[in-house]
Amino acid sequence: MSVASSAAGAGLPSAKGAPSVLVVEDDPSLATQLVRGLSRGGYRVDHVMTGQEALASGDPDVVLLDLGLPDVDGVDVCRRLRERSDAGIIIVTARGEEPERVLALDAGADDYLIKPFGLAELLARIRAVLRRIRPGGEVLRHGPLTVDLRTRKVTVHAREVALTPKEFDILECLASDPGRVMTRQEILESAWDAHWYGPTKVLDVHVAALRRKLDVPGLIETAYGRGFRLGEV
Repeated sequence: MSVASSAAGAGLPSAKGAPSVLVVEDDPSLATQLVRGLSRGGYRVDHVMTGQEALASGDPDVVLLDLGLPDVDGVDVCRRLRERSDAGIIIVTARGEEPERVLALDAGADDYLIKPFGLAELLARIRAVLRRIRPGGEVLRHGPLTVDLRTRKVTVHAREVALTPKEFDILECLASDPGRVMTRQEILESAWDAHWYGPTKVLDVHVAALRRKLDVPGLIETAYGRGFRLGEV
């Protein structure tokens, strides 16, 4: 997983009532990155390292479940979680073979993400699962900016801003982890396609239009040679 974060870790404050995520991962280094990235994304995060601990945990909104656990097969954990809970279950694993994916999905997983992956993609997968299990949707906020993922409405200082679908997708990617530089490739894959091979100049055109419409100086910052991020305003 490629996560760049300066967050302090699981102790970061999250909004009361924010969706909860249980990370089931026995790799301490990866688990730390996941907890930091998800905490910065506004989620309440807990981490366990074994299948038994996962089964003994409470009732999170989303479970990120590794298949290669030290005590119980991850597919069995997935099946047992699904029998008792409607939580969103996203498999996070290095096992990418089709039979593994089929077994996990048949066991009740909502999604399947193969390592390594980017934080932006993971957050997008979590939002998609939350939209299915929590019909009320999710709202991202950053300073004067509000992004409603269910209605796809954007407001700045309570003023609604009309965006094109691509402009909204770019903003959603940036707003999913404010402050972190989203690489050009991450944004292209999020807003266009995971196999985008066209000119990256198209991104600059859309970002320029997005800046004009939002009309908040410093909101979208350029990290030269890297990508873009939402800055402090």
